[in-house]
Amino acid sequence: MGSNSLEFLSRLENSVLRHHEFYKNSLPMIASENITSGLVRRFYTTDFGHRYAEGKVGKRFYQGCEFIDEVEELAINLTKKLFYADHVNVQPISGVVANIAGFFALTKPSDLIMALSIPCGGHISHDKYSAAGIRGLKVKHYPFNNEEMEIDVDETARIARRERPKLFVLGSSLILFSQPVKELSEVASEISAKVMYDASHVLGLIAGKQFQNPLKEGADVVTGSTHKTFFGPQRAIILSKKEIADEIDRAVFPGVVSNHHLNTLTAYTASVIEMIEFGEEYAKQVVRNAKKLAETLYDLGFNVVGENRGFTETHQVAVDVSELGGGAKVAKKLEKINVVLNMNLLPWDSIENTSNPSGIRMGVQEITRLGMKEGEMEEIAEIFHACLIKGLEDVALRERVRELKSEFSKIKYTFEEEEAYTWGR
Repeated sequence: MGSNSLEFLSRLENSVLRHHEFYKNSLPMIASENITSGLVRRFYTTDFGHRYAEGKVGKRFYQGCEFIDEVEELAINLTKKLFYADHVNVQPISGVVANIAGFFALTKPSDLIMALSIPCGGHISHDKYSAAGIRGLKVKHYPFNNEEMEIDVDETARIARRERPKLFVLGSSLILFSQPVKELSEVASEISAKVMYDASHVLGLIAGKQFQNPLKEGADVVTGSTHKTFFGPQRAIILSKKEIADEIDRAVFPGVVSNHHLNTLTAYTASVIEMIEFGEEYAKQVVRNAKKLAETLYDLGFNVVGENRGFTETHQVAVDVSELGGGAKVAKKLEKINVVLNMNLLPWDSIENTSNPSGIRMGVQEITRLGMKEGEMEEIAEIFHACLIKGLEDVALRERVRELKSEFSKIKYTFEEEEAYTWGR
């Protein structure tokens, strides 16, 4: 091996090791991330990752898929059981890909859909900038009650009866409370429209029976990435009513997926088994932790969003930090003390204000997976206060974060606890 190649490998390994060391000593609070167990990671590295399996179970375009078929069939059946779903497609490789498939199955180009605006929490794929735009859809944003942090159902119904959208898109990237699936499903039935719910953020909470199940409330399709509040690797699933199963499957393959990353399929299947066993206990603790964090931050003087509704019913907490310099400044300041979260637009922000929006968004799902409970949420809130309001030194606060994190190094809610951030040859 040449000296340059050795140098490049060394640099690569060094970056990976420093990344692991950083997260070992940090509070990971990005609301769209989680950590997989050792069990799931072992299934991630099978020979399946070298293979192709285009098509449906039992109807592949490649030979050598007998055991891949067994795994995918198991994944489908377990997912149906977990979510009480009539039909399941486990092939999408990301949440955005799942949403594109949903749009292909349920709409035609130039159709009108209704979705949340990005400042009100809508995911970019629900809007003209991404998946909806790719399908050539016209997008009208829901009227939104900023105070209640919810869609104005009555005004939406008036608009829908007048303009007759083909699809109502629900679910969001900033999601603190349940959404009006039942009410909008009734409106959709009146005007021959469909309802699609993007459950990417709350999929694990739905699996753990701690959040609304959109299918039970009338949604036709539920999409969701499998690595936020869920225990899996980065990929996605689609749940649907049986009446539109064929449209969904055709939209996925050959529509938006060819080979569907079979190593992550096996890992996903293992994570479903974990969710069946541990999901309810985990989801309950996630919601308890998020509520305690929000309440403590509020008591310490932070402008926590959703105060009049109890702050949150999910894994997320949102804080308006405009008086502290804005979301970008605050997120960077917290990163210096090893607290990792993201700036976030809030409903009263302009879409043009993406460089420094009013808010920060945090999630407690990963630190809950590591065993943290309400007492640790109080400590984290106090660290925020010391950093952002008291202005204590970064070095001391970074050490405080490290000391807290050192007590929570193993992954819980799995069959065998293992160290969280190890990596090696």
